[in-house]
Amino acid sequence: MKIMDLLSFFTNMGWISFICFIFGLGLVIFEMFAPGFGIPGISGTVLILLGVVLTAKSILQAVIIIIVIFTLLGIIFAIILRSAATGRLSKTLILSDSMKKESGYIGTEDLELFLGKEGITTSTLRPSGAAEFDGIKLDVVSEGEFIPKGTKVKIINVAGRRVVVREVK
Repeated sequence: MKIMDLLSFFTNMGWISFICFIFGLGLVIFEMFAPGFGIPGISGTVLILLGVVLTAKSILQAVIIIIVIFTLLGIIFAIILRSAATGRLSKTLILSDSMKKESGYIGTEDLELFLGKEGITTSTLRPSGAAEFDGIKLDVVSEGEFIPKGTKVKIINVAGRRVVVREVK
């Protein structure tokens, strides 16, 4: 197949084929920049294929045009990925803010704040159960002893999500 045959593909394109082709490319490129459920990408692919089928004079010409189009889309996608990793696009796609302890944020895994606090058991501890500290319910464990519901307890150790309490006497 000659280069002129490929170029004649674009010059012999009708309005409907041209619109399908352009909107298809736009939707596929939009999907590359804003990945999501895939509807724009799938719709764009279908429109590109429809535009090629409506315009191509032979199956061979259609296959070659489709290969060229998807090669170009692959190159565009590689450029977008590179930009997303290191370029300007990374500043808009990748979250750079963080919630730090110094700013007043507390993660769910950071229960050291409760060390030494006193509260009331909201269930029987055998040895695990629940207790409330300053209006916050936590899953807790005793040091091995049975502690009835409604008993005053104090947090004596925190290791990750494991909160160990002792009965206050």
